[in-house]
Amino acid sequence: MGWVPSSNAWVAGSWLCVLMFVGGVAAGVAEDAQAAQDEKIPTYHAYTNLVQIPVLVLGSDRKPMAPVAESRFFVSLDGGPKLRVTHARLEGDDPISLAILLDVTQTDPRLLGKIDEAIAGLVPGSLHANDRVVLYSLDCQLARVGSDAATDGAMLKQDVDLTLQSWMRRGRRRAKGDCAKPWHLWDSIAAMTQTLSGQSGRRVILAVTDGVDRGSRNSWNGVMTYAQERAVAVFGLIQPADLFAGGRVGRGGENPFNSVCELSGGMVLTAEEKNLAQQMERFVALIRGRYVVEFPRPASTTGGYHGMDITIEKTSAFIRPTGIGVPVVDPAVLKDPMTIPSDPTKAPQLGKRKVLTPN
Repeated sequence: MGWVPSSNAWVAGSWLCVLMFVGGVAAGVAEDAQAAQDEKIPTYHAYTNLVQIPVLVLGSDRKPMAPVAESRFFVSLDGGPKLRVTHARLEGDDPISLAILLDVTQTDPRLLGKIDEAIAGLVPGSLHANDRVVLYSLDCQLARVGSDAATDGAMLKQDVDLTLQSWMRRGRRRAKGDCAKPWHLWDSIAAMTQTLSGQSGRRVILAVTDGVDRGSRNSWNGVMTYAQERAVAVFGLIQPADLFAGGRVGRGGENPFNSVCELSGGMVLTAEEKNLAQQMERFVALIRGRYVVEFPRPASTTGGYHGMDITIEKTSAFIRPTGIGVPVVDPAVLKDPMTIPSDPTKAPQLGKRKVLTPN
């Protein structure tokens, strides 16, 4: 399958440049609006106008930092002037929609040997009743196993074991030529993103992998942009020895897997067998510890991709916002004399910096 960008949307990001994709037309009126018009009673229409972004904030050492006051958060679109955000709060116990990819194609998949216990151990301390977890295995094909549930540790362990059943049965090795048309890492993340984008809650992918793609039709930056557009943050869990195994491209020596994670609002974590459970708990704690920042949607925004910077004054923090797609404003709404206009001084103004996106 190939990645096809949507024609109408926004994507958002920090000046690593996560994107904000704007598209579609915003619409919506009160349920009794038509009845009021029929009765010729003037009715003011209010439309949702706030953009809400989960933002990963850590110290320069990648460790949690002291709470940050909302007055210190600023947003800038396309390099335009910085604007103080309307609101910022810790994500806390917001519902999570989590998809976990277990990559058995990696060269040394030893973390998968005890991954069932590590995932099951997240309930109930880290994952709660209103969270949803779905499991995928990447072998010859991308396979989804189990029901969307995070309320029962025993059920999660059973689903993980079922996900890895064929891999365990054959002795954890796949002979060359076993797969006629094998799936690969970027294609798998793209397919999971597409499915996850229809879920409610804070959408997150955790890929337990070595970060190496072995032949996807999707490019890494195409998948990264797609995750931004769909508001899906990608995290990676790899062994320390695989930290730089994902290949390097470009003069800057970027690591593709690291870029997919950080530019979608996540990051790459490392784990060994001895601390796997602790690192899984840390992963969920990072999600819970993100900030949800809000700011008004600029009324003059056109459809397409826009770069978004989230910054915190007087800090060198590690900041990674999740991308998002939001609708553009319907021109008819702006011309409607019964619509309460938004205050343009409280909304970010677009700059002139252009965003490069995959072809």
